[in-house]
Amino acid sequence: MTTIRTAKPSKPKSPPVFHVKALALETVALPAALRRPVAARDLFHGGVAGALFVLTLPVVAMAVLVVKLTSRGPAIYQQTRLGRGGVPFTIYKLRTMRNDAEKDGPQWAKRGDARITRVGRFLRATHIDELPQLWNVLRGEMSLVGPRPERPEIIALLRQEIPGYDRRLSVKPGITGFAQIHLPPDETTGCVRRKLIYDLFYVRRAGVAFDFGILVCTALKVVGLKKLYRRK
Repeated sequence: MTTIRTAKPSKPKSPPVFHVKALALETVALPAALRRPVAARDLFHGGVAGALFVLTLPVVAMAVLVVKLTSRGPAIYQQTRLGRGGVPFTIYKLRTMRNDAEKDGPQWAKRGDARITRVGRFLRATHIDELPQLWNVLRGEMSLVGPRPERPEIIALLRQEIPGYDRRLSVKPGITGFAQIHLPPDETTGCVRRKLIYDLFYVRRAGVAFDFGILVCTALKVVGLKKLYRRK
């Protein structure tokens, strides 16, 4: 008699984890039962954001002046994004593109994008353009760490193409995030799909310790020391 063997279900791939070799920081995401309350995370993010806001104010002021002198348009760029629960808010960034960059509608930036100004390329490379978002953190609209906020027009399209995309809206968006320290900026829907895996992993494991680890890795990435942390 011939026996029919059923294939064993394949185990799901392990979620992405990281450690910082320089600090021996190993997968600092804590189990749900051990995570600190949301209020503690908000206090942590607000305190750090407040200190950074004061310390970087001279840098932002200098950048505003340079942007204003080298290109037409406002130095501080304002745009509507969706925050926690899909609630819209106004995000603040230093303008890195021409003032008419989106005259043909919303679109992602691409490598070698001609819309980016010379000063803008430097601001993006150093992430100085993101510093005004510290004000969004102080207003309670964002956190230092979380999935990056996206525009309503683009989210409307991504909802149709990527199942579960809205789950990333269950936490506050962040200036940096678990996806950002590992993956390049979005250029295609495929990029968004990859980042969603990281974002949903963060949503499940968000906590003060995990956020601290991501902030450390962000600092290493900004100064060109990304090799000091790696994915397993």
